[in-house]
Amino acid sequence: MPLQNLTTDVDVAIIGAGAAGLGAAHALLNSGLSLVVLEARDRLGGRGHTIMAAPGIEFDVGCGWLHSADRNSFVGIAKHLGFEIDRSHPPWGDTSFGDSFPPKERDEFADALEEFYKRADDAAMRKIDRPAADYLEPRNRWNPMIGAVSTYVNGAELDRISTLDTHAYEDTGVNWRMRRGYGALIAAYGAPCPVALDCNVSLIDHSGARIRIETSRGTLSAAKVIVTVPTNLIADEAIRFHPALPAKVEAARQLPLGLADKVMLALDEPNLLPTDGNLRVATMRTAMGSYHLRPFGLNCIEGFFGGRFARELEDAGDGALAAQSIDEIVAVLGNDYRRKLKPLAESRWAHDPFARGSYSHALPGHASARAALATPVDNRLFFAGEATSPHFFSTAHGARDSGQRAAGQTMGSKH
Repeated sequence: MPLQNLTTDVDVAIIGAGAAGLGAAHALLNSGLSLVVLEARDRLGGRGHTIMAAPGIEFDVGCGWLHSADRNSFVGIAKHLGFEIDRSHPPWGDTSFGDSFPPKERDEFADALEEFYKRADDAAMRKIDRPAADYLEPRNRWNPMIGAVSTYVNGAELDRISTLDTHAYEDTGVNWRMRRGYGALIAAYGAPCPVALDCNVSLIDHSGARIRIETSRGTLSAAKVIVTVPTNLIADEAIRFHPALPAKVEAARQLPLGLADKVMLALDEPNLLPTDGNLRVATMRTAMGSYHLRPFGLNCIEGFFGGRFARELEDAGDGALAAQSIDEIVAVLGNDYRRKLKPLAESRWAHDPFARGSYSHALPGHASARAALATPVDNRLFFAGEATSPHFFSTAHGARDSGQRAAGQTMGSKH
């Protein structure tokens, strides 16, 4: 519930109304403690955000899939809130539409990708934490495309990815989604929580008996604070701590947000393309998009870009992601598709001032930074967010569960 007036004195203040902050708030709602969630945006959800890109076409600008759905806490929440879950098989592992990626080449790529993962996992099992790029087979023709997969999955190229960190991620391989949108679910989940919107926190002063929090809507005090903002904001010291917390800033810098951007295109003459189809080109480069054809059978195509290439496209300005998508699709399906495609919406997470990226990855040699960031300070400052999840980082449910964990810590119990 959005608060018109800022509460000036609470037991627990939660910074950020994304999945982590709302998870913490839900865990505290019936605790008897007074609380408030402080959110810099004018909406709930953080990096989970659903918009209506066109009539009948919901677009998850941020997270869109219920990853590891058989262990995902948002599945039960979706059922409780009446969100219908689609259990259709995700298209990204399917054969590419058309003849742009022939089966023989696709099998070769799949084998090269599997062998790469085996080498990286073997190193992680031996507690070796080096850049994942070190485990590419020298001169393998598929290395650039393996790098492209990393940009979609990790938001960064393999030279910036910790093998030990990626090994810790628990992917059950079960991925579901919701037509109404993941962002819409997170917003509905947060509806009962006391949230102060347009409330940008600039300082957390924990030098006194009470913690003083300076915001764009005034100052308040709290006995305890749960910080759930993205790592890039902590690393950039967009929120300052007094006394300073150099160990937290350093941990956040070792867990930067990668970049994964999405674009939605309207499609005329949809009957020419399959429902929930996959389009990927066997082009030997990392800077490339991947496409989900007609999600939910809708008249649209969803494109994905990641890593340095996504940042270059963002830096090129509004519309660059859509223009690149159309050029790539036309190169595969033919010039006739240029008139059939129309830009609807695109994400720009690197330029979002309250995110500055998409989701975290640990830099090589720094897999331990997740635990370091999650550790409480003086039993008064607690930290949550997807970056603090030991096994489900980069996911909305990992963020939500970390918020529940932090709330339990404020009450002196384990959740």
